[in-house]
Amino acid sequence: MEAPNFKLSSTSGKTVELRKVKSKFIIIYFYPKDNTSGCTIETNDFNKLLSKFEKLGCTIFGISKDSLKSHEKWSKKLNLKFDLLADEDKNSLKAYKAWGKKKFMGREFMGTVRSTFIIKKNKIIKEWRNVRAAGHAAEVLDFIKNC
Repeated sequence: MEAPNFKLSSTSGKTVELRKVKSKFIIIYFYPKDNTSGCTIETNDFNKLLSKFEKLGCTIFGISKDSLKSHEKWSKKLNLKFDLLADEDKNSLKAYKAWGKKKFMGREFMGTVRSTFIIKKNKIIKEWRNVRAAGHAAEVLDFIKNC
């Protein structure tokens, strides 16, 4: 499946356009909210494994609907070595079907469905939905090692 293109502001101060990213593999993971427990676990895990991902030719982007200012603060706190992208209008979230109905404590609401995509040559080659944060980055790394 063709990977939907996007142009989003990043914590590096640049606008990232997916189609222009030159990488063997592009990993994008959508997460609900900066500075929350599950998102911190997942993001820290990707950060800890970043050098292993880079050796395999990967570029990683974390995306949420939080503002760039929120991303910058959180990125600095976690000492992230990859970019977070701000999707405040939720266009990329919707394009990747990572925005949908969620249930929590008996109530339904719209929110970010924790999802990860691996893109190679503008095609989605693997996707995970309703991701469990702990251990997920290692699972993604294992998949790429076997590609």
